[in-house]
Amino acid sequence: MAQQNQEFPYRYETHCHCCWASACAVSEPQDIARAYYEKGYAGIVLTDHFMKGNTAVDRSLPWEEQMSRYWEAYEAARDWGKGRDFQVFFGLEHHYGSGKEVLTYGIDLDFLLAHPGLHLLPLSEYAAKVHQAGGFLSIAHPFRDKPYIDKNVLPQPEYLDGGEAYNADNNDLENRQAEEFVRKNGLIPTSGGDVHRADDPAIGMAGVALRQRAASMADILAAWKQKDYRLIIKGELVEP
Repeated sequence: MAQQNQEFPYRYETHCHCCWASACAVSEPQDIARAYYEKGYAGIVLTDHFMKGNTAVDRSLPWEEQMSRYWEAYEAARDWGKGRDFQVFFGLEHHYGSGKEVLTYGIDLDFLLAHPGLHLLPLSEYAAKVHQAGGFLSIAHPFRDKPYIDKNVLPQPEYLDGGEAYNADNNDLENRQAEEFVRKNGLIPTSGGDVHRADDPAIGMAGVALRQRAASMADILAAWKQKDYRLIIKGELVEP
């Protein structure tokens, strides 16, 4: 269990996946929630891969049914947390091209249903719609070096609110590059475990720590914007 800090005792994971909606994940949504609960976290933001990414949702279904299936993963984790004082908030990881992805927070099922084909928009239009709805974009692992990612396509900070200055699945060099990018462009630093299974050693290593328990995703966004939080990096609390 994570050792709690008296000033920032409430820990939340802000980047994790389950097998219901992410094809690369292996654990059920309830099991991902349980793993963080047992680590002493106050909650998670479930950020499954969206429809242009490595989704487990059948893309041949009508848009409304795609979104319903996608949302069910979040609901299952959320319902597991009820009665356990463990909160699950909704987010998503949107692949906008060339292996680049943005974590998207502050939107809901109504937003998704109102924007069929959202995943097909260029990042500029996608960002505009998310921001119009009061949402927040943080680029995921901006300098990850993998064969499926085109390193010649650079992050576009003009469309972002934040960036993962730390991703537990990245190496130290990739994270240093990410931190430099975030600070150089005046973005809000975030931290994510990028967890895909309930026995992942990254559980407990990343996320955000808050002074007070979050009642909604809006409380996490407010803490980020007010810089009233701590990053969780390798399990330790770090000032952003």
